[in-house]
Amino acid sequence: MSILVVGSVAFDSVKTPHGAVSEAIGGSATYFSAAASFFAPVRLVAVVGQDFSMDALAFLRHRSVDFSGLEVADGQTFRWAGEYEPNMNDRRTLDTQLNVFASFRPMLSDVHREMEFVFLANIDPELQSEVLNQVTRPRLVICDTMDFWITGKYAALLSTLARVDVLIINDGEARQLAQEFNLVRAARRILEFGPRAVVVKRGEHGATLVTNDSYFAVPAYPVVSVTDPTGAGDSFAGGFVGYLAKTQETNDAGLKRAMIHGSVMASFNVEDFSVRRLATLTHGEIDQRLHAFMEMLRFE
Repeated sequence: MSILVVGSVAFDSVKTPHGAVSEAIGGSATYFSAAASFFAPVRLVAVVGQDFSMDALAFLRHRSVDFSGLEVADGQTFRWAGEYEPNMNDRRTLDTQLNVFASFRPMLSDVHREMEFVFLANIDPELQSEVLNQVTRPRLVICDTMDFWITGKYAALLSTLARVDVLIINDGEARQLAQEFNLVRAARRILEFGPRAVVVKRGEHGATLVTNDSYFAVPAYPVVSVTDPTGAGDSFAGGFVGYLAKTQETNDAGLKRAMIHGSVMASFNVEDFSVRRLATLTHGEIDQRLHAFMEMLRFE
């Protein structure tokens, strides 16, 4: 079952205690597609400028990622620059240049409109709603958001959440959105906005799934050397949604198994800058780490 992802393709300049890269391939839709494409075909909708070379995404084309929805607009591609603190959890944004992304208005083709699994990456909630106005057969809608939209477009975000099945959000954003410090209460408050499930990402502390009937938590897979956390959340989402699209198991049990796959994909992503690790990753490595993770969680 194919997945529709609507998000960003960007150039990232990142500095961490382990090195730095300049204008490396990034963007929410890129990281998501790199992870999800191991499990299901992906159809990507985004915008880049004339300075972008499709050669940078050649590895995704080999994994059946469809780029017919990638618009090439007059101007420069979205750019972001950031620097991570030694703890690798906190980062400072040094520069943001939206460029062609500032005027991005996703227009779906007939094929895109019929996708049953839809991931709305971290973009303006008004654009997320515009996408939902165009899809005709959504079986599962998953979305991401961030503090910028919570602060600046709260009403529009609530309107989008009323139409979403699963929200993926980090712990600070969950508290901000729900105006609750306790994460359990925050997640349950968010469920009242419309989603039937909330996934709270907690960085090195793992992730939590909350529904009206269940609470499930997984640790982060122990990575010995974290090189670059950029895109870890989108890689988690890619593994999570990819597994659901592959198995079409969207009940609570399926969501829990998807959490494991999301955590594993995020653990690979942080091992190198940009999408380098995901670009060289193999199915065998994923299966091996999934098995190791399941053994780590076993207590019988």
